[in-house]
Amino acid sequence: MIVATTRAELRAARESMPAPVVLVPTMGALHDGHRALLRRARELAGRDGTVVVTIFVNPLQFGPSEDLDRYPRTLHEDLKVCAAEQAGLVFAPGPREMYPDEQLVTVDPGPAGEILEGEFRPGFFRGVLTVVLKLFSLVRPDTAVFGQKDAQQLTLVRRMVSDFALGIEIEAVPTVRAADGLALSSRNKYLSSPQRLVAPLLHEALAAGEAAATGGSRAALDAAHGVLAKAGGALTLDYLALVQRGTYAPVRNNDFSGPAVLAIAARLGNTRLIDNVPVEVGTERDAADG
Repeated sequence: MIVATTRAELRAARESMPAPVVLVPTMGALHDGHRALLRRARELAGRDGTVVVTIFVNPLQFGPSEDLDRYPRTLHEDLKVCAAEQAGLVFAPGPREMYPDEQLVTVDPGPAGEILEGEFRPGFFRGVLTVVLKLFSLVRPDTAVFGQKDAQQLTLVRRMVSDFALGIEIEAVPTVRAADGLALSSRNKYLSSPQRLVAPLLHEALAAGEAAATGGSRAALDAAHGVLAKAGGALTLDYLALVQRGTYAPVRNNDFSGPAVLAIAARLGNTRLIDNVPVEVGTERDAADG
């Protein structure tokens, strides 16, 4: 496995990479969720293709009061994971290598980047899309693999690829969860023991909403809110929202029927967690109306 830390090293390695080249962009602190991405990438690359992993904690997507400085950085352990999952190349640049000058030109995420995560983390998706576009330009992959856990990010990356005619296939991998349902995240290690006991309520709420969604959007949201009430004051909700799958346009009334995403973001102490599930809205109600 080649480890490159500069653009020049990446460029030299890229010239001899056998196709297809499948990219897995990460911020490191790799866990079993990332392993699922790497394994899917290896399947897509086949025995003869190349899996490229990028490890970069991107400062452009962190706000002034967010956890850039304390975000876990475990490069030595991450490289072991990449080798075990048969990555051919790891690109692990520092901030100055990625941004040798101030990044004056950035990617506008559009309306879908201004809601939910975009509302609570202003500038987040501008930073995400800018670094993803730069990584696409540097690595020149045939396919890139992302996790469904970051569903809004996935939607925006797909739209960017389409709008800029980048010609890169975007592959989504289902969210990997702990046994109690909590979505795996590098930030889970911030949780205290009592907070870790509360955290699975996020997925429990989403599961309740998914089960109730055949009764309409209001039924889905009410069911999810009912579960979240169990947390009392331990959990601070940023949002619980139903959006249309593929566009992330908000579902604003109970007449909506079709594929959607039920998304949540909440804080446990200083730790912010996100999750989502795909749902089918209105099937039962529509059948009754028909």
